[in-house]
Amino acid sequence: MNSEGHNTQTASGGPAAVEWAVVDSDIGPLLLAATQDGLVNVVFHAHPRVRDKAVAGLAARFDGAVVHAPDSPRLAEPIRQMRAYLAGQLRAFTLALDWSLTDGFNRQVLRELNDGVPYGAVVGYGDLAARVGQPGAAQAVGAAMGSNPLPVVVPCHRVVERDGGIGGFGGGLETKRKLLALEGVLPEPLF
Repeated sequence: MNSEGHNTQTASGGPAAVEWAVVDSDIGPLLLAATQDGLVNVVFHAHPRVRDKAVAGLAARFDGAVVHAPDSPRLAEPIRQMRAYLAGQLRAFTLALDWSLTDGFNRQVLRELNDGVPYGAVVGYGDLAARVGQPGAAQAVGAAMGSNPLPVVVPCHRVVERDGGIGGFGGGLETKRKLLALEGVLPEPLF
C-alpha cells in the first residue's frame, strides 16, 4: 500500500513495476504509465478497449507487474505536467523518462526530438534523420514517430513533412492539429 492506501503491489504480492492511470483531456482520455525510473508510456484514446490493450502490452513487457494507481506518487507529477501543458501553461516537460519501451535507431531519433525540437517549433522527417546522422532515413524516422511510447511528452506531433504537409500521427490528425495549434504552429481550428 502507498501513503494514500492504494494497492501498489501486483496480484502475486510483488511491487508494481508499472503504475498507470487515465487522465481526461481536451484531446481525449490519455493513459499515463510510470515505472520507478520515470514516465514510460502515454497512450491516446484510452477508452476501455484501447486502455485494456495498452495495459496488457505493459503487463507482457513488465512480467505482469502493472497496477492501476491513479493516486500514485509516481504519476502525480506526470499528470500535473500533462494537464498544465494541455492548458497552455507549460512549454517544456521536466519529467524523468523511462526509455525501456524503445531502443536502437528509434530511441536515438526520439531522444534527438525530445532534446532538440522545442515548444512551438517543427522539424521535417528528413531533417530529423540528418540530425541523427542518417540523412536518407526519413521513412525510418516516420516509423520511429509511429512507435513513440511517449507521445506529447516526446513531441512527435512536431515532426512534419518537408513540403509543409502535416504528416501522420498515431493520435489522429485532428489531435496533431490541436497540439500544433496549442503551440502556436497552426491557427486554432474554427470548428
